[in-house]
Amino acid sequence: MAEFDLIARIQARAARRDDVVLGIGDDAALLRVPPGRLLAVATDTLNAGVHFPEDTLPDAIGWKALAVNLSDLAAMGATPAWCTLALSLPEGDALWIERFLDGFLALATEHDVALVGGDTTRGPLSVCVTVHGFVDEGRALVRDGAREGDDVWISGTLGDAAAALSQWRAGGACEPSLRQRLDRPTPRLALGRALAGIASACIDVSDGLLADAGHLCAASGAGAELQLAALPASPALAALFTDETRHVLQAGGGDDYELCFTVAPAQRDAVLQAAHAAGTSVSRIGRIVGDAGVRAMLADGSAWTPPRHGYEHFR
Repeated sequence: MAEFDLIARIQARAARRDDVVLGIGDDAALLRVPPGRLLAVATDTLNAGVHFPEDTLPDAIGWKALAVNLSDLAAMGATPAWCTLALSLPEGDALWIERFLDGFLALATEHDVALVGGDTTRGPLSVCVTVHGFVDEGRALVRDGAREGDDVWISGTLGDAAAALSQWRAGGACEPSLRQRLDRPTPRLALGRALAGIASACIDVSDGLLADAGHLCAASGAGAELQLAALPASPALAALFTDETRHVLQAGGGDDYELCFTVAPAQRDAVLQAAHAAGTSVSRIGRIVGDAGVRAMLADGSAWTPPRHGYEHFR
């Protein structure tokens, strides 16, 4: 399929919103930002063999490419509105594009996100998405607000995606529920919005809990103590892996796309009410301390030394 035929196929399937003055088909999109709101913008690139296994189905790649970006908006407490899509493809495969769009646009429709532009080029399989959303001024969740004594919380469960990746790398069959978490993460948008005015700081967990909690603490000028025994695990993860292996996957595996956030202890009931309203489970997993750095603690009170804190490119 030729490039402009490919673009026309994408354009034909893209939904519209009333605030899209001009979408796909021109040199730039024209978008209307509501008065009194801030524009939140996030970008992530997914490369084959780095961010997803080469055998990942096209619809799962499409879903994940948008989901990981929406997770960034969730961590800011923002409501998504628009996105752009830049695709690098080895060849213009019409069937692959249709299946990719099945996943991408299913998630976009779920969250009323309009695809308004992008780019296509020949090259190794790579997907770059930029998302745009709105947040009320003074209501954005940021990384630098954690204070000593705050509780540390996490949404959902940790370690499933990393577990699926470890099974795939070992050449065995992936447990289906674990592979689902790797291929189709759930952006916690409703929870992010519900935490506005409650959470003191927030970050989404993409590279690993210890690494991303470390980014939050560095921005806040504080440290954290996290309790390994408190890290929430799915039934599949608990059944298939030993405690030690599970701790490694949960603490440093990454690809969870859950929200790690801090809250003053007086707001614990408010957190539980917000989570209930958002339909998302949350767990209190530690506390913010004055010393710099993030420490993982065992049940006996000793510090646990992880093999790694999380994923880093170029290392």
